[in-house]
Amino acid sequence: MPKPTFFHRHLIPGHPKCKTLWQAIHMLIAIFSLIINPFNQKLLLAQSKPNVLIMMTDDQGYGDVGFHSNPYLKTPNIESLAAQGIEMTHFFSYPSCSPTRAGLMTGRYPYRTGVVGVTQVEHLMNTSEVTIAEILGNNGYRTGIFGKWHLGDNYPMRATDQGFQEALVHKGGGIGQAAGPAGNSYFNPILEHNNVSKKYTGYCDDIFTDAAIDFIKQKSNKPFFAYLATNLPHFPLIAPDEMADPYREMGLHEDNALTYGMIANIDANVGRILATLKTSGVEENTIVIFLSDNGPRHRRTKNDVYPGRWVANLRGTKTSVYECGTRVPFFVRWPMKISGGRQIDTMGAIIDILPTLLDACEIEPPENIRMDGKSLLPLWEGKSSGLNDREFIMQLHGGPTPFEYMHFAVRTQQYKLVGPQDDPHHILYQPTDEELVKILSSLELYDVENDPSERIDLASKSPDIVEDLLARYENWFDDVTQERDSKGIQRIYLGDSAQPVVNLSRFDWCGPRVISRNDLGYWQVHTESGLYKITLDLPKIESDGEAHLKYQDIHLMVPVQKDQKKATFENVRIPGGIGNFQAFIKIERLTTGPLYVDVERLDR
Repeated sequence: MPKPTFFHRHLIPGHPKCKTLWQAIHMLIAIFSLIINPFNQKLLLAQSKPNVLIMMTDDQGYGDVGFHSNPYLKTPNIESLAAQGIEMTHFFSYPSCSPTRAGLMTGRYPYRTGVVGVTQVEHLMNTSEVTIAEILGNNGYRTGIFGKWHLGDNYPMRATDQGFQEALVHKGGGIGQAAGPAGNSYFNPILEHNNVSKKYTGYCDDIFTDAAIDFIKQKSNKPFFAYLATNLPHFPLIAPDEMADPYREMGLHEDNALTYGMIANIDANVGRILATLKTSGVEENTIVIFLSDNGPRHRRTKNDVYPGRWVANLRGTKTSVYECGTRVPFFVRWPMKISGGRQIDTMGAIIDILPTLLDACEIEPPENIRMDGKSLLPLWEGKSSGLNDREFIMQLHGGPTPFEYMHFAVRTQQYKLVGPQDDPHHILYQPTDEELVKILSSLELYDVENDPSERIDLASKSPDIVEDLLARYENWFDDVTQERDSKGIQRIYLGDSAQPVVNLSRFDWCGPRVISRNDLGYWQVHTESGLYKITLDLPKIESDGEAHLKYQDIHLMVPVQKDQKKATFENVRIPGGIGNFQAFIKIERLTTGPLYVDVERLDR
């Protein structure tokens, strides 16, 4: 078949027929423009590329959508995307925040990127990764992120370091977490606008949506890529009363009322975004994707359960590799190119979004980039996709080191192999051989097409399928962990002109005490040689002691007194290189870490 010409690909949406009179007029104008000015061809190419809007929620489960049989929740704006576009009914993410976001950004399995978890060094994405924002930005797109980044708060890992030209984000994995600032709240939060901290007025989800709307409405000849990544309905459960009250009046448990109130707020803002696309005249040629990053936190262990939370009869929870932890709502709408009102049950995965968008935008992926995902565009266009014999592999554990066979799943269209684990956050150490034998003997196999609730374990009856899926997992594990190990953990840069003052938090530290007690750690850094001022924000000091600073051959001490809030090291000459940057407080030989450390370069 001959390759489509520029005329077919860009000037006749819905070829071979123009779908509307407007498209026919648009075609004639474009042809006339090319005739009178051939130099307009490059501009027309840019303008004809679709806009891209991704809306990702945080901990919204498959059951947290009204028309997924939820008996309480109403989500009309989210559901309008299904009515006007496509729902992928079997779309899978990773079971926690950062790995999913790394997969979205790169089209690669998270382990390749360095991301294995959600805190300490587990969420720091290697900056050699090429993101969707970088690729689209290099191809004429405006790029903006609004909400949650969660792949590193310091240079060179920030959203602006990874291709986003406009960024309004919170730090860490959520507002109010250890990444800071201390005491931050969902109402009137302190956020980072292009890496500058600023206090905003209002509710966080509304603030992020306002910023995304302003970005979409900017007058420009360039198409846009907008990534609205709300932090809702992630803990803490904080919602405007007007959103939560209708669910309280239904008699729901307060946790559910607040969660559904947060989702109602999301839905309202989805409506605002969709209205903006329409009034701005870009609705037809904007790819809109709505999804969640993982399943709901309705329990972490057997003793932590939301009363009455609707989970669409799926098994597990956030952090679990069972279906409830990984199967998420997914809707896509692109009026100019794909017909709406359809459901697709072919499996899709978070790593598919980047290759799909590059396919849709007719952008070649960068050379020497190994993407794991597959383009879903043929599926969306109703064509044969060849995606029915693939697997998607998930794993989650605690600590920065992945261990083979520990809490994993291999998902195909029909079957799912599960290595079960009730508390994956406590997988911290290499299991013994005896433990591994027990784990391998307890693998579970489910026919998820016919048993989506994962109730009937077929492992003993289908050993050949178990062996096949286990072999796929073993090959995958060796491949992705070898790539991660060869790069090492991404280091935070100190002293670079891109970030003259670096704020180090407990959210990014590592070390054995972090894993076992979470009260003392260090930061893996890359330093520029220079003169620095280093300030420690101290935890509550019960009696006099000392504050210590260690890096390479440096070991400095200053006295601290009871109830002192800060300790400062002035005019410290820091050598260049790499190492473990340590700051701690010692009182009566007992050691603990600071809350934050500000590292300021003085001599640049």
